[in-house]
Amino acid sequence: MMRVPLRPLARVIAARSQGLDPDLAEAERRAAVLRNRRSEERRRAEWRLWLLCAVFVMGFSAVGGKMALIAATDPEEPVREIAGDPIRAHRADIVDRNGVLLATNMVTNAIYVETRQMVDKAGVAQGLAAIFPDLSAETLLEKFEGPGNFHWIRSEISPEQQQAVFDLGQPGVYFGPRETRVYPQGQRAGHILGGSRYEREGARAAELEGVAGIEYQYDDRLGDPAQVNTPLQLSIDMRVQNAVRDVLAAQMENFTAIGAAAIVMDAQNGEVVAMVSLPDFDPNDRPAPRGPQGDLLFSRASQGVYELGSTFKAFAAANAMERGVAAPGTIIDTRGPLTWGRFRIRDFHNYGPELSLTEVMVQSSNIGSARIALETGTLAQQDFLRELGFFDASPVELPEARSARPLLPPRWSELSTMTISYGHGLAATPLHLASAYASIVNGGLRVRPTLLAGAPAPTEEDRVVSRETSQALNQMLRAVVSRGTASYADIEGYQVGGKTGTADKPIAGGYADDKVIATFAGMFPASDPRYVVVVSLDEPETFAAGMIRRTAGWTAAPTMGMLVTRIAPILGMRPTPEVIVADQGTTTLARVAQ
Repeated sequence: MMRVPLRPLARVIAARSQGLDPDLAEAERRAAVLRNRRSEERRRAEWRLWLLCAVFVMGFSAVGGKMALIAATDPEEPVREIAGDPIRAHRADIVDRNGVLLATNMVTNAIYVETRQMVDKAGVAQGLAAIFPDLSAETLLEKFEGPGNFHWIRSEISPEQQQAVFDLGQPGVYFGPRETRVYPQGQRAGHILGGSRYEREGARAAELEGVAGIEYQYDDRLGDPAQVNTPLQLSIDMRVQNAVRDVLAAQMENFTAIGAAAIVMDAQNGEVVAMVSLPDFDPNDRPAPRGPQGDLLFSRASQGVYELGSTFKAFAAANAMERGVAAPGTIIDTRGPLTWGRFRIRDFHNYGPELSLTEVMVQSSNIGSARIALETGTLAQQDFLRELGFFDASPVELPEARSARPLLPPRWSELSTMTISYGHGLAATPLHLASAYASIVNGGLRVRPTLLAGAPAPTEEDRVVSRETSQALNQMLRAVVSRGTASYADIEGYQVGGKTGTADKPIAGGYADDKVIATFAGMFPASDPRYVVVVSLDEPETFAAGMIRRTAGWTAAPTMGMLVTRIAPILGMRPTPEVIVADQGTTTLARVAQ
C-alpha cells in the first residue's frame, strides 16, 4: 500500500483560519518547489554547456597552435622511417673549412620484387634484363621461380632506370626509397673521406656505413639522428687541395715517378689544410681492396712508411742546439769517410775538413750530421724523436694511419744514431715528418696533426725546443733554400725554408742503386712560419745538366717551389721583401741542387 504524505497541519489550520482552501495552498507550495527544482536543473545544464564549450575551444586552440608551428618550421624528413626502426636512414654532410660540400646524400631508389604478386614472371625477368644489361633474364627467372618471396634486384638505380622499370607495368616489382652517399669532389679528396656502403637494407630504408677514412672514423657521429643536420667540418681547404693535386700530378708525370704525396699543414695548430696521395681513387666508385685497383686505396701521405733522408738533419741540429752541444756557428769536423766497424759514411761531395753547423745543413753533410748526433748522444736522440712523435702511429683521424707505425732499429747502436741523424735507419710517414717540422719551426711547441677544423693551439706544456732554438733553426733552413741544396724551392717574396732528403729505396738485402724516395720538408715564411709543406716523390728522375738526376734538390725542391707559387695567394699571403739576416756560416751564395 502506497503511503500518501500528510499535508502539514500548521498550513491547513492557517489556511482555514484565513478562509482559504487548504488544497489550493498545498498546490501552490508544490508549484513553488517544482519551480525551484527546474531552476536548479537549468543552472546545472548551463554550467555543463559552458564547460563543454571551454573544452572545444581549448582543443581547437591546441590544434591551431600546432598547425601554426608546423607552418613556421622549415620542412625536413623524419629521422627514422617508423618508430622503433633500427635503420638509420640519414647521414650528416661533410664539408671543408669554408663550407664546401665534400660528402652528402642523394635520394634514390632500390628495386625489389615479391614473386607472389607477379602475374608474368618471365615477362618481368626479360623486362629487367633489357633495362639492366648486366642482368641475365634466365638467372632472374630462376631466382623468381625458386624459394622465397622477396628478392633484391638493384640497391641503387638512376631516375631514367626507375622510369623504365615503371613503364614495364608489371605487378610484383617495387621501388625501395633510400639515400645514397655522393662525393662531389670525386677523387680529389678520396684518401681523406674514404667512402661508404650500405650496411643494413630494408624495403623502405637503408643504412649507410663508413668503410674507411673520415667516413669510418666518425661513422657514429655522421649517423647520429641528433646531429644529422649538423655537417662535420674538416680542416681541409679544397682550394688548396685542388692546387696541390694539380701541381703534384704534373710533377709526377714530369719526373716519371710511380707515386707522390704532399701535405700542407698549419704550423700553429697542426690542422691539415691539404693532403694528397697519388695515384688516388674516386670514393663514388671505390675499388675493391683485393681487386685489380686495390693499390689505389693506399695513401702514401698517411700510410706510406719511408726513410726520409736528409730531412732528419734538421732534428739533429735542433736537438744539438737545444742541449747546448752546438750553436749555428759551431765548427764540425767533416773529414771523411767516417768509419764505424766495417761501415763507411760519406758525403755526396767533398766539403772540406770542417763546416759550421749551419753549413752542415746548407751543404747537407752526412758526416757532419753524424758527428753532431754522436756528440749529442743516443739517449738524447731517442728522447727528442719520441717527443716529436716518431715512436708512435700518427694520431690523425684516419683509421688507416693507425697501422703505419714508424720502423725503428731493433738495436739502437751508435751506428744507428749516426745514420738516423741523416734519415737512414728510421722510417716514418710524410705526415709524421710534417707534424715534427711544424713543432720545431713554430716556436718550439709540439703540434699533432688533425683533419678537423678548429684545433686549439698548443700550450707551454707542449714545448719541445726553446723559441731561440726554433728561430735559429728557421734561419738555417732558410739558408738551405736561399743558397744550399734546395735552391730550386726558392720563391721570391715568400721566404721558403726547408731541407731536402734523398733516400735509396730498400730492396731485399740492401738498397737499390737507381731508385729513391725524394722528399722536401719546409715552411714559409721562414721569419714567422705559418705553413709547413712536405713533398715526396717515389722513384723520380729527370735529365738535367747532362745526366739523369734523382735527388730531391732536382725533383722535390722545384715541386715545392711550384706549390708555394700556387697556394700562397689562395691562403691570403702576399709576397714581401726579405730582410737578410747574417748567419755564422759561409756567406757565399751558390745555386746548388743535391
